[in-house]
Amino acid sequence: MAEPSSTPACPSSVPAHIAIIMDGNGRWAKSRGLPRIEGHRRGVETVRTTTFAARDLGVKVLTLYAFSVENWKRPQDEVGGLMTLLEFYLKKELKTFVEDRVRFRTIGRTSELPASVQKLLRETVEATKHFTEYTLVLALNYGARTEVVDAARAYATAVAAGRENLNDDSWATFNRYLSTADLPDPDLVIRTSGETRISNFLLMQAAYAEFFFTPTLWPDFTKADLAAAIADYNRRERRFGPTSEQLKPATR
Repeated sequence: MAEPSSTPACPSSVPAHIAIIMDGNGRWAKSRGLPRIEGHRRGVETVRTTTFAARDLGVKVLTLYAFSVENWKRPQDEVGGLMTLLEFYLKKELKTFVEDRVRFRTIGRTSELPASVQKLLRETVEATKHFTEYTLVLALNYGARTEVVDAARAYATAVAAGRENLNDDSWATFNRYLSTADLPDPDLVIRTSGETRISNFLLMQAAYAEFFFTPTLWPDFTKADLAAAIADYNRRERRFGPTSEQLKPATR
């Protein structure tokens, strides 16, 4: 079950959907003279605390960039260790997800993950699919460019089959073929570790998102860090096209 926290109440306006690029596990381990896999192991613990911290603060959807399509290029032993940690995480958290009514989702080419991981992912998704209050999304073997390629292929197939009209070039139509079709776009994207790039993550969905970059390494990321990011988000003016003057309430 989620543990109580002494963190102050959440800011006045909470993003409905927060997406996080979890970065810095390797540097965290290196700074302590530990193997990289220890940083990833500590990062898994942060995934758990952040999952429930976000819900406690009022977030409705949390998306975590867990494994990119580019991560296969890492040393084989590290990739294998990450898959083992993912299996351990899924086995350990399933009961908690059910008890705390967390809907678990994935995005990415999960069919290319090891068969044992795929099985656990399917079981976790199935066991939690009926929950509606809070959703945790893991981006696994995910890349925004490959997502667009997959969506374009699916859309072209639908057009060829007569299910879509080629002349319908609206974003709303194409969006239905993205892996996040049933989710709101992220309001806030956070990246840890001090890097200031988005690394092929939710490029289409984050078109109007606010970004927050923190030097904190992912294993050290806390509920207070998350609350600070939301507080910074609250200081932004989100206009979506109109000017500041247009958004101000009319005065008599």
